Amino acid sequence: MNTTKFDELKKGVQEIIDLIASKNAKEANNKLLEVSEELDELLDHTDDDEDLREISKFQVLLNQLQQKIVSLQ
Repeated sequence: MNTTKFDELKKGVQEIIDLIASKNAKEANNKLLEVSEELDELLDHTDDDEDLREISKFQVLLNQLQQKIVSLQ
């Protein structure tokens, strides 16, 4: 898998974290949806075990961030 795609996901996750820190729940949720769609797209097009493990880590992180966003609202 092209590591730049995972780098883009990391940047997206950082943006979500920054938005949560600034208590901007609406924008954080919008960004979370965007990153989730990118992650789903990666999941649909990979069968490499290492990539699947990395995607799984992102899924867990996004779930935790979603819970944090919900607690802000």
